[in-house]
Amino acid sequence: MDAQTLTYIFVFLTFGLYIGIAIWARASSTSEFYVAGGGVHPIANGMATAADWMSAASFISMAGIISFMGYDGTIYLLGWTGGYVILALLLAPYLRKFGEFTVPDFIGTRYYSSAARIVAVIALIAISFTYIAGQMRGVGIVFSQFLNIPITWGVVVGMAVVFMYAVLGGMKGITYTQVAQYCVLIFAYLVPAIFISIMITGVPLPQLGLGATVLDGSGLSVLGKLDATLVDLGFAPYTQGLKSKVDVFAITLALMIGTAGLPHVIVRFFTVPKVSDARRSAGYALLFIAILYTTAPAVGAFARLNFIDTVHDERYTEVDSWFKSWEDIGLIGWEDKNKDGRIQYHPGSPFEGRPTYSDQRREDGSRTITNPPTSNTNEVYVDRDIMVLANPEIAALPPWVIALVAAGGLAAALSTAAGLLLVISTSVSHDLIKKTFAKNLSDKRELLAARLSAAVAIVIAGYFGIFPFGFVAQVVAFAFGLAAASLFPALLLGIFDKRMNTAGAISGMICGLAFTLIYIAYFKFMAPELNNAEHWWFGISPEGIGSIGAAINFAVAFAISRLTAPVPAEVLNLVENIRIPKGVNEPHNH
Repeated sequence: MDAQTLTYIFVFLTFGLYIGIAIWARASSTSEFYVAGGGVHPIANGMATAADWMSAASFISMAGIISFMGYDGTIYLLGWTGGYVILALLLAPYLRKFGEFTVPDFIGTRYYSSAARIVAVIALIAISFTYIAGQMRGVGIVFSQFLNIPITWGVVVGMAVVFMYAVLGGMKGITYTQVAQYCVLIFAYLVPAIFISIMITGVPLPQLGLGATVLDGSGLSVLGKLDATLVDLGFAPYTQGLKSKVDVFAITLALMIGTAGLPHVIVRFFTVPKVSDARRSAGYALLFIAILYTTAPAVGAFARLNFIDTVHDERYTEVDSWFKSWEDIGLIGWEDKNKDGRIQYHPGSPFEGRPTYSDQRREDGSRTITNPPTSNTNEVYVDRDIMVLANPEIAALPPWVIALVAAGGLAAALSTAAGLLLVISTSVSHDLIKKTFAKNLSDKRELLAARLSAAVAIVIAGYFGIFPFGFVAQVVAFAFGLAAASLFPALLLGIFDKRMNTAGAISGMICGLAFTLIYIAYFKFMAPELNNAEHWWFGISPEGIGSIGAAINFAVAFAISRLTAPVPAEVLNLVENIRIPKGVNEPHNH
């Protein structure tokens, strides 16, 4: 059976499983829709959190970034895992003890202000839609390549599936769907990694294979061979970092505190029965995430080696079919600059921008590219988002492995998309409608508003999937910067600074969010030609500017809170209650 037929079967079976779980776990109340009734076991919640967290950026794009950035790509590993330590220690148990439904709920109540709640909702929506754009792009890529349908229709199918289990099941349906999705995505990630590690090094564990000796008789380690190969082609060594220390620090910090401020991750800790379960859930989630994250560096290195071995200096007419299939959807491209019929892979962009194609093909069957070639010797354009998905094809693995990877990529993208859609719909229906504009809304009407909000959010998310504004992990990094600059300081100060008041929190969130949004928009969209270290503020890239936005948020919030009215006594009691563990100061029975 060929890979495409197997992919249809795997995807159909997994989609059927997700929708079946959603129908079985359909939410019948707002409590079940928002927080799954608060009765999820910590291990199940840890798996669901891991699936919610390990999005298309983790499954599809992270190893691709490491594959092309080498040492510099480890900032994503450090930031995205380190953030869970901060979350487990500083936020999760306290927010669970607060015991409401959403992040804006906490901010609105802690800062005793509808205005603070609305600012938090605006920040949450900006973060979530930025994040979800990457997920829908991932869905489109997988569908278009493996199911042989246009990206637009791939996104539409993904929207329909998410609509079924997010709108019907709410958090209850999403939680148990995400447990199934975690099992699918982790199996789909590990199987090809183990196959390829054995093929290249003879070592079955990819984490150990990364440091092992390759089987080609050269006596070099994987990283040693990769360094030597890339230097021969004119690239910098794989193990040599090119980013400045300040930018590495800024991006890592932004990813860490952005992780701790992501609303779709935080809300998962409202779904467990007890405060202690929230901390345990974070520990389990970190363990489940680490299985994939410790594998990603090996996947990235193996993919780059395989790509070079099968592409550089090969005749286009003899290159494997995987190259031509990805070329057909515009995610890889070749321009024969020296007219020798061979593919030359060197540093530099081969075209002015992404490749654009005419309907004509050359005599050798390659696509005719219409945008002008650049003057360097590189002839290959490759979208880094394809490296994980194409890796099994490049390595000529069995068709069922290729189909499994497609199902895993969809599971990763859809699980996170569902979590994001839920926090958007919850914020609109619960925080804006129920808590702000229609306080007498019945439970039944609030549930209807939540489902309608989710439906509208799915349509907007689909638009971002069809018209993306960056590669998956880059778009997701921007979302982390926005979370770091807006929600994280407000949450942390709300728990640990009793003097933090309404004016301080609102001023800090607005200044941090506005600064970060403007900085990202300027360098990525308004003046992309200036997007380099020479023009960045303090040498910090748009991916890392959230750390400066967070510093601005903290500084403004602290200063304003000290110059304005003190916090009411009842709010001080709320903070004290959140911070003191249950049972402390209660009389003991002897």
